[in-house]
Amino acid sequence: MKTLRFVLPSLVGVAMFLAPYPTEAGLNIGLGVLTDWAKALLDDWLPAIAVVIVCLSALLSLYAVLARPAWARDAKGIAAIFAVSRASAAVRAVGAVVACMILLGTGPAWITSGDTGGVILNDLMTVITIVFVFASFLLPFLTDFGLMEFIGTMLRRVVRPLFRLPGRAAVDAAASWFGSSIVGLVITTEQYDRGYYTEREALVIALNFSVVSVAFAKVVTDFAGLSEHFLPLYGTVVVSGLVAAVIVPRLPPLSRKRDRYSPAGRPATETDDAPGTGLLAHSLALALERAAQAPGPAALARHGLRTTFDVWFGLLPLVMVIGTASLAVANHTPIFDWLSYPLVPFAELLRLPEAAAAAPALLVGFADQFLPVILGQSIESELTRFVIACAAVTQLVYMSEVGAYLLKSKLSVSLPELFVVFVLRTLITVPICALFAHMIF
Repeated sequence: MKTLRFVLPSLVGVAMFLAPYPTEAGLNIGLGVLTDWAKALLDDWLPAIAVVIVCLSALLSLYAVLARPAWARDAKGIAAIFAVSRASAAVRAVGAVVACMILLGTGPAWITSGDTGGVILNDLMTVITIVFVFASFLLPFLTDFGLMEFIGTMLRRVVRPLFRLPGRAAVDAAASWFGSSIVGLVITTEQYDRGYYTEREALVIALNFSVVSVAFAKVVTDFAGLSEHFLPLYGTVVVSGLVAAVIVPRLPPLSRKRDRYSPAGRPATETDDAPGTGLLAHSLALALERAAQAPGPAALARHGLRTTFDVWFGLLPLVMVIGTASLAVANHTPIFDWLSYPLVPFAELLRLPEAAAAAPALLVGFADQFLPVILGQSIESELTRFVIACAAVTQLVYMSEVGAYLLKSKLSVSLPELFVVFVLRTLITVPICALFAHMIF
């Protein structure tokens, strides 16, 4: 019975988050298949649903802040989502106004156009709205029934010395690679909140292993006109990403983050192997112990509902504001062109053809992961487009999703720190990508 309590839910978690399934669009995970089905079912209604959620978030937050009703003064559970500071309520109000402008197509073009607010509302927020409905309720099958303990104990002898992380971080990485970066982020922040990661470990994982999915990497490759080079491109992404994951955590700002656990969590550090017990047996014993402590169906349902509402009413307004502002700066101002001037000599040093055109594309990924290949589409050199496509995947820190999510989380990280990590990852991964590109072309 104990074994079944570990095996059956864990198999559901693997099937939903880790097992790749072939689809018409390429490899996907079970969660991705469910998300695509729901998107097709709701179709044109999704942007309006997202706007309604953002508007409700603003109205309830403003009411809680200004009127101070009883439920806001003693906020618990779902009510706590709306009992926020005045600054957070103001951001949610701005997000609601911007969302309505985009949906109705009224207002300045730099807000409502298809390459700024339109991308955030129609392409990003609709996905987040749907994916978290499924992820919030399915994630416990991956994290609460012993699979993290089993894999973490089996892999810790490799993961700990290489990346200075618990072995369970391998589950986060696999969920990102087969699913999406947002799935990996959800797992990481959940594990931090429960005391399985320290703040430093959670940030290292979030900023080094929450890689975009294989499916998205294929989309980037096709858009860059490099479909026939997908396998070498993704191999380059894996190699450069692993190198960055070894180096970046050992540099500031991540190296300066404290190994402190969440105040709300209970520290759950890895244990040494039991004397006279093999690694497999010890891993299984820890997994069975965790499965025996797993919450029941009612507790899992309450947690799933709370997580869904937290993302809907807390994250979506932030994504609306930060994402739209980032894309507006990238697409409608010369700021990224100015900031990219120092990267021109860097690109020339790497012998990238059309270095002046490549430099802005290497920097604009901080705003959104798809912008580099959009800017680089006009570059004639396949070698340079190859490097830009690799950078779009390996830079990883982009404000339209990853940055907005981390700034909203309980992890202590600032916008300047996110930019520093982005620059470090660029300086480390791009030379490796250029080396492989020169070998291929």
